[in-house]
Amino acid sequence: MKRQLTTHAVNLPSLHLTIRSLFTGYLLVIGLGLLVAGGQVLLTHGMADGKFGLSIDDVVYSYYGDKEGSKLENKLNGSMQDKAPRTVKLDIIKWVREGSSKTEWDNSVKQHFATNCVKCHSVIPGLPDFTTYQGVTPYAETDQGASIDSLTRVSHIHLFGIAFIFLFVGLIFSLAINIPTWLKTTIITMPFVFLIIDVLSWWLTKIHPGFAWFTIIGGLGYSLASCYMWTVSMVQMWWYPYKGIVSNKSPWLND
Repeated sequence: MKRQLTTHAVNLPSLHLTIRSLFTGYLLVIGLGLLVAGGQVLLTHGMADGKFGLSIDDVVYSYYGDKEGSKLENKLNGSMQDKAPRTVKLDIIKWVREGSSKTEWDNSVKQHFATNCVKCHSVIPGLPDFTTYQGVTPYAETDQGASIDSLTRVSHIHLFGIAFIFLFVGLIFSLAINIPTWLKTTIITMPFVFLIIDVLSWWLTKIHPGFAWFTIIGGLGYSLASCYMWTVSMVQMWWYPYKGIVSNKSPWLND
């Protein structure tokens, strides 16, 4: 006698508690990670113009630079303004504007960096080494924005790393029910498209500041799409079963 195999619908409301817990744990960690990343952006790029909050000027200063000043001065007036006393910052800026002489470095400026800067700018990978005169002077020159080396490094990290986040968030969201296929497909695709726009805009802004708007658009676009997928997935995994909302459809197999 042959056994008749029975198939069960596979969608977010019908998931076993074990799988729901796995997906929920991942989404909670990713959600917290994205919030922390947003805070990090506000405290670094968002302070490039010396004011809290991300603006077009912040993006321009970060990637195109400020041709009227040095990167060192811009950092001291921006994201690094709370890392040293005001008198120290004024001494360093004065030293930069007067030509960054080696004599002044040896007499006083070196000690300012040793006291306020080198605890990070000597041991943290990716940060310039400020223990020597030769390490500081390139940043006392006119601010040319992000270097090609840093853009290359950050671009490949973002493209590889964030793409995996969107992949798994989109995979979970793809099991959602009661959402038109065209809308679900659009929402799943949006983060990848906006991520490319975001990263590409860094390089374009390096060439011309007018492209800075695309950085804002790219970041906002994939953030909204990710938040939508995150919210829908959590609601359908926990609220739908609680309210008795079920479906016999398997989104991976049929509409």
